[in-house]
Amino acid sequence: MIDGTCFLEATIDELQRMMDQQEVTAVKLTRYYLDRVAAYDQQLSSVLEINPDALHTAAALDAERSRTGKRSMLHGIPILLKDNIDTKDKLHTSAGALVLEHSYAKKDAFLVKRLREAGAVILGKTNMSEWAYFMSTENMPSGYSSRGGQTENPYGIGKFDVGGSSSGSGAAIAANFAVAAVGTETSGSILSPSSQNSIVGIKPTVGLVSRSGIIPLSHTQDTAGPMARTVRDAVYLLCEMMGEDEDDLITTVCPYQPDQLLKALNNSSLHEKRIGIVREKVMDLLGEEKGEVYETALKQLSHAGAKVIDDVKIPSSTRKWSYNVLTYEFKANVNKYLSELDSSISVRTLTDIIDWNKNHHEKALKYGQSLLIEADKTSGKLTEKDYLKALNEDAYFSATEGIDAVLREHQLDVIVFPNNLGAAIPAKAGYPSITVPAGYTESGEPVGITFTAKAWQEPLLIEIAEAFEKLTKARKQPLL
Repeated sequence: MIDGTCFLEATIDELQRMMDQQEVTAVKLTRYYLDRVAAYDQQLSSVLEINPDALHTAAALDAERSRTGKRSMLHGIPILLKDNIDTKDKLHTSAGALVLEHSYAKKDAFLVKRLREAGAVILGKTNMSEWAYFMSTENMPSGYSSRGGQTENPYGIGKFDVGGSSSGSGAAIAANFAVAAVGTETSGSILSPSSQNSIVGIKPTVGLVSRSGIIPLSHTQDTAGPMARTVRDAVYLLCEMMGEDEDDLITTVCPYQPDQLLKALNNSSLHEKRIGIVREKVMDLLGEEKGEVYETALKQLSHAGAKVIDDVKIPSSTRKWSYNVLTYEFKANVNKYLSELDSSISVRTLTDIIDWNKNHHEKALKYGQSLLIEADKTSGKLTEKDYLKALNEDAYFSATEGIDAVLREHQLDVIVFPNNLGAAIPAKAGYPSITVPAGYTESGEPVGITFTAKAWQEPLLIEIAEAFEKLTKARKQPLL
């Protein structure tokens, strides 16, 4: 195994300095992470497959650096991708489902194209909760897929929840299997595994990152986002992922350029930031031990000069949430994705998937497929009265009568939740959130703190998250 003492927990800034000064190469760095996966991932099942071209890509990027310099801060940096993100290479894209284990995408997802153009090394695909955790209500644990098995939390194998559905991305980055990873979120699927694995996760405003080329769940809520060990590394990744995509027109709405995210890193501050603390229902769900870690984090915010407004209430938080929008949108979206797969893949509809799973139930249906069956009962045309009603209500109660209302009432910059306990409301609004490590329980389970703001407020969130990270330096690497 390569002596990677200098690589362990290394940041992108540190790695770029080493490569610029010819102290290390992208090839050596890639080999180091491949060795880490080989040595430790049998415990975690976080990486589904390795890109056989990763070392060749790294070698080509090393040669290019020596000739013309680096393309970006991601030049030569090994990155992992969640298994629902299309890549036109020797990697499969399956959303963790056995039915798609032999599926090759016809082209790169737009964000993958952007990452390749930036000089990133696509190291491989990570395990995930099958179908983005929209498969079954029958006690299916986070991080399980029929293709990849059960992803484990490196801070407590068999003890702690790994978080879903970007579980493999969270566990792999915590365990130093790559520099950073890309996850996707519909409702908590970046924030949850980031909190549970003591890393940084950015769930952007819907539309900041293109959704094209990603196996979909909900076109209303889906977004990809970066997962890394530091805020700065996550921002570097996000800057290269964002961009206007003619196949996803909402990406043309973003009001700022990547340099504003980088500027926010250099303007990080908590001073005079008005931060609202949500406690309603949260503390009971969190439990006493995690609650103590959270309380310490809140005190640190206050001591750093933030104006903490305690116990703010989101007007719509008592409203009963449902799967309605996701249930209707999943069928329409997945049928569209399946229709464009290579002809070698036999399934073309959600009904086909359900039937295939039934015929291979011993391997494919350990926890059933109740959510798939429920979604398949819909028309797939998105014309149902219940869907259209839920769509409008979700947007209204999560945004106008949700986050917007509480921010306006208390003149807040952001609101704060522990872990991902408030993820559903900004997810339904399409609003951004960032989670940052906050500490650990006595038994070693990670606890995160999540900052949420209105749409397109990523620069503000980055300022606050980076300042909190610098203040607390809470992250500790897991012992494998």
